[in-house]
Amino acid sequence: TQPITCKQKHKYVPKQKGIKTNQPTMSEEAAAAPVGGDEEEVEDLEKLQAEIARMEAEAAKLAQETEDLENKDRPSSSTTAKAKSEDGAADQVKKDGHSIYVGQVDYTTTPEELLGHFESCGTVERVTIVCDKFTGKPKGFAYLEFQNDTAVENAIKLDGSTFKERQLKVTPKRVNDPHFYSGGRGGR
Repeated sequence: TQPITCKQKHKYVPKQKGIKTNQPTMSEEAAAAPVGGDEEEVEDLEKLQAEIARMEAEAAKLAQETEDLENKDRPSSSTTAKAKSEDGAADQVKKDGHSIYVGQVDYTTTPEELLGHFESCGTVERVTIVCDKFTGKPKGFAYLEFQNDTAVENAIKLDGSTFKERQLKVTPKRVNDPHFYSGGRGGR
């Protein structure tokens, strides 16, 4: 009699706990291999099976360790979300309190030039020249963020000063109130 051969190739699919599959595993395929096969191939197959089993065990161990670390480092989600939103809002208000608006800025001004004009007031953390998002050209105003409140007060004293033959308008940065526009408009 001739040995029965299958023309369809089988892929190795690791068995998961509690899940049964109709596809044969590597060990089932090895058991179904003809008995008169080459001993070297059988040894190689056994080595591969042992290596695969070792790798699966290591992957399961790593997955468990990762899950344990994630659960350990993660406090309850509601307290985390509240803390982040409160901290973010407080940081934003603090940054806005240390910032100024500078109007009537010449269109050819660079951040370094503005920094040079305002560095006598105190340490400047950031200079932002606002540009049109389509053309990329400056809109004629800027924001400067300082390290402390005294620097902001000194910078406001430069209101009306001349910079590149233009009279600058310097005011504290306006902070948007997120609740200002909520409600009162009626429904449409």
